[in-house]
Amino acid sequence: MLRASEGLFNALIRTHHITSRKKVAKLKQAADAHDVFALLRYGGAPGIMYVEGEEKGVRQWVDAVHNLRYKDYQLVSRPALLEREGGVSSPLIDKRGLYEMDTVKAFGHEMQCRAVYGWWRRGMGYAS
Repeated sequence: MLRASEGLFNALIRTHHITSRKKVAKLKQAADAHDVFALLRYGGAPGIMYVEGEEKGVRQWVDAVHNLRYKDYQLVSRPALLEREGGVSSPLIDKRGLYEMDTVKAFGHEMQCRAVYGWWRRGMGYAS
């Protein structure tokens, strides 16, 4: 059963890769400015970005990513009301800012911890 977390939104972006430290610095600034939790997979392909927070902040952070003109930018899950899996209702947004993972496996583990693993797998095209 899925339950919506009160007032929180999330979004998922896929790119070809994330390797520019200058762009990552801009993403960190945007995460801090818009008071959101953002997670990215830094390094080779695929580049993955996840954002969670209040609706306005999530939308503004997604706009900031779009403006950086990443190669093969795909907003695979548009900003929408966040639904946690397994009946988890706690916000889980205990930290704000930008965090980096260097593997898809580590990214997936964080998605499990945040109770959005199935949603993430569907967005990435790993499950239907």
